Amino acid sequence: MAWFKKHKEQKTEKKVKIPEGLWVKCDNCKEIIYKKEIEKNLHVCPKCDYHFRISLLERIGFLVEPGSFESIDDDLLSNDPLKFNDSIPYAKRLESNKGKTSMNDAALYGTALINSRPVCIAGIDFSFMGGSMGSVVGEKITRAAELAAEKNLPLITITSSGGARMQEGMFSLMQMAKASAAIGRLKDSGCLYISILSDPTFGGVTASFAMLGDIIIAEPKSLIGFAGQRVIEQTIKQQLPDNFQRSEFLMEHGMIDLIASRKEMKSTVYTLISHFMPEPVES
Repeated sequence: MAWFKKHKEQKTEKKVKIPEGLWVKCDNCKEIIYKKEIEKNLHVCPKCDYHFRISLLERIGFLVEPGSFESIDDDLLSNDPLKFNDSIPYAKRLESNKGKTSMNDAALYGTALINSRPVCIAGIDFSFMGGSMGSVVGEKITRAAELAAEKNLPLITITSSGGARMQEGMFSLMQMAKASAAIGRLKDSGCLYISILSDPTFGGVTASFAMLGDIIIAEPKSLIGFAGQRVIEQTIKQQLPDNFQRSEFLMEHGMIDLIASRKEMKSTVYTLISHFMPEPVES
């Protein structure tokens, strides 16, 4: 017994404690990977190419030149037209998400450079109330389209959303029509619109401006759709394919135009802009 106790203590002493936060478990392949290796790889798993969910500012940072993004109308704030209250009041939920994300709402828009090319860029961050589209989000997407048309710039949107924001009722749903109309006017002006879909993009965002791009690009294996798979299966009483609503499935069925990895996204977008909306040649 004495030998067993001593041997057990020696084994315990040999255990190496792994510091918290240094390692990440991939949600797809379940491999344990050094966190800095993931970050160096633009938050893409080097083992299986799984694209981790990241913030909107990180996505913009990977796409545009460092320091070139100038955010506009950051002071726009959602109000509480319905005085909505579920588990907590909507006003308190907004304040909680502001503190968690350091954003006033789920969307950002502004101007930036991709290589040397000026662009207008807008996007939705899933970490703010699931990227739900309320009045502020719809207003920012609309203003981004109007700014792009005014300045004759290509517009790029990056979406990650669960859909409309139920806490604002019809004020949320009307943003679908408003943003879509602004995209229509942008196209009439001759400007290029590129829509980038990331994981997940669902609901009213998919049903409006996100699927109206002249060119629609998605990250690999992103979930994209309107209703969730379980809801659809319960409605049609059929089992759907395993890869249903993934980028690859949508690509096979003509719903999107391209799938581009995070590493390729900047060069892909720049090539498309150069080809479809070349800058005027100075005489």
